[in-house]
Amino acid sequence: MLACAKLIAAGLAVIALGGTSIGIGNVFGSLLNAFSRNPSLRGQLFTYTILGFALVEAMGLFALMMSFLFLYG
Repeated sequence: MLACAKLIAAGLAVIALGGTSIGIGNVFGSLLNAFSRNPSLRGQLFTYTILGFALVEAMGLFALMMSFLFLYG
């Protein structure tokens, strides 16, 4: 019974990785949109994009860490 609950909890925690992939697509899609509107801000836009990518990816890694914690903890 406990093993089944661990698997269910790990599976639910992994659902957040789908949101992470959507967030990464949003970040880079917004970069392309902003760059096409104002190409002169390329460096500043890319800096903000990398910051946004790092934050979104960190949330995905936290979700993966929680999944492993539920599964093997």
